[in-house]
Amino acid sequence: MRRSESLRILLVEDDEDDFVLTRSMLQVPGDGWFQLEWEQSYLPALQAIREARHDLYLVDYRLGDRTGLDLVRDAWDTEPPAPVIVLTGQDDYEVDVQASELGVTDYLVKGTIDAPSLERTIRYAVRHHQVMVDLRRSEERYAVAVQATNDGIWDWDLVEESMHFSDRWKALLGYGDAFASDRADAWFDLVHPDDVARLRREINQHLSGTSPQFENEHRIRHADGGWRWVLTRGLTTRDGDGRPRRITGSLSDITDRRVAQERLIHDALHDSLTGLPNRALFLDRLTQCLRHLERDPSYACGLLYVDIDRFKLVNDSLSHSAGDRLLIEIARRVGAILRPGDTLARLGGDEFAILLDGAIAPADALDVAARVASTIAQPLRFDRRELSVSASIGIAHNLDGCVSPEELIRNADIAMYDAKARGGGRCEVFDASMHQRVVDRVSLETRLRHAIEQQRLRTFFQPIIDLRSGALHGLEALARWPAGDEDEVPAGEFIEVAEESGLIGPLGVLILRNACETLSDWRQRGVVAPEVTVSVNVSIRQITDGGLVDHVRAALHDHELPPANLVLEITESTLIENPELVSAVLDELLTLGVAIQLDDFGTGYSSLTVLHDFPGDTLKIDRSFVATMIERPESQAIIRSIIGLAHNLGLRVIAEGIEHPEQRAALTALRCEYGQGYHFARPLPREEFEDLLATCESPA
Repeated sequence: MRRSESLRILLVEDDEDDFVLTRSMLQVPGDGWFQLEWEQSYLPALQAIREARHDLYLVDYRLGDRTGLDLVRDAWDTEPPAPVIVLTGQDDYEVDVQASELGVTDYLVKGTIDAPSLERTIRYAVRHHQVMVDLRRSEERYAVAVQATNDGIWDWDLVEESMHFSDRWKALLGYGDAFASDRADAWFDLVHPDDVARLRREINQHLSGTSPQFENEHRIRHADGGWRWVLTRGLTTRDGDGRPRRITGSLSDITDRRVAQERLIHDALHDSLTGLPNRALFLDRLTQCLRHLERDPSYACGLLYVDIDRFKLVNDSLSHSAGDRLLIEIARRVGAILRPGDTLARLGGDEFAILLDGAIAPADALDVAARVASTIAQPLRFDRRELSVSASIGIAHNLDGCVSPEELIRNADIAMYDAKARGGGRCEVFDASMHQRVVDRVSLETRLRHAIEQQRLRTFFQPIIDLRSGALHGLEALARWPAGDEDEVPAGEFIEVAEESGLIGPLGVLILRNACETLSDWRQRGVVAPEVTVSVNVSIRQITDGGLVDHVRAALHDHELPPANLVLEITESTLIENPELVSAVLDELLTLGVAIQLDDFGTGYSSLTVLHDFPGDTLKIDRSFVATMIERPESQAIIRSIIGLAHNLGLRVIAEGIEHPEQRAALTALRCEYGQGYHFARPLPREEFEDLLATCESPA
């Protein structure tokens, strides 16, 4: 199924909590690829399945007094027409075997599933099912074609030890009248050496009465010197005592069918771009390695999970074609440095996996990972330009106690993400603490999703002060984890999770609407002056996912807030990550009448080009410079330069993180217009901030 189409999924699950968890793992905001329907009991699920409205089925193994496998048996007499994934609370080998026999595509243990792995499993199941459908259709087409052809006929007189070959038999092999022999050995001499023993054995089994008829596929030498695949069938004629007298049969050229079948099998198990083994074949080889371990405890294997750092930038800046060429070259380079027994696979996108097979120690796996990283880091030339990339590599070893291929891949994947979180371009070896961090992150993501859906995240406000007059210039709206909701989570932590999981979109809309509602209310009641603004942070994900302009327009309209009173803050990295799209969206926002500010200036690229092309009117100096400006003269010199540059470009300046009167005085002397920080007030919830405004003329 194409990614642009919705995948209709039927979830058969009698536990509502498990349904909610599965639904949350399949709900990616702004995606809409999955359309989930839920049936809780056996008979309604059976009816829904028989309506054949779904593209994939997720079936719980325990359904009251029945099982998910009973449901599969009752629903289909033959293999299911769509992929089926069975979900179970515990791993059971016998259940896995039964599921496979019924045509179930995959079998997952609930406690080991997270959102990325479930999506990858679903994508693989859909692709695998389609490949199998295509393979069956191809085999049916070739079967019809073979039956429609004229077979070559042969007749072997076992008493006279002579053999007759029809003209069609000779023509199929390109010999014509040149093939004049009447000996059976003349036939066997043409058969491929690797196939002749099996051919003779199956003929003898038929002659002895072990098999009712003879049928064998083998290669045979064509007159042009090449090998052709043929299907030879035969049936024995016996005398009254049951002794074989002659065997007569046919020969069909099945070369095209075999080539097509082998191509389909190859395509089903290999990546179409690089030709490397894909996830299915890699899992199979990894399974064989772990089975070897069961027979030989001294055996060991290692697994490397390789992800190309910032690969998306290659596609966006050069082209997807350049990205494909890069992946092909990486596959070639890495494959060249591995041992013959090792397996390099492409798991999808820019992710590769390497199976190091055969008594390899953890230290050896680390050495291989270092060589792989060095090989990938070597510059490549594309269209007269040099390109350098790095890779993050996670390492896992079966000595860590892994008992399944999926667990070993998961561990290496976790270690890879740990390497990427540490800045990328490095190798990390899996340990148990990494897994716990992933579990904690998934838990946090689930809690955050629920908090957003239930609108329980709170909006705090921090004042922005005119440094000369001390008057309130504006407010910054900040998201905060709801107090009393288990452990309070720092904003930096849950904002990062929101960015990575795609929740930043609905989170941003929630804060935007709360900010507009609050400021509009305060303006109407005279709590703040009419010119006071409210600032809301906007991430690159909100811009690229689309809909930001509509959300801003709706928030302003619904809460009757003038556009000039709303300020949207963006970072330098946002401006350069997708410049054409960002520029177009910012132009639309400026047309609405809202203001744009450049946030955290000095911590990113600090590029003159960024400032020159920046469409807003204000930049914010990052708090890290303000924090050290009194003790470190160089920090004050940097701030002086930023303020001077901003003023020369017609921009106003806000300094963040002001905590002491000396900092305020120094910034005022440097002609910085506005300030923000604990010196004026901490971020406060709406009610406390309003109380602050009511008890003093100014938060200063």
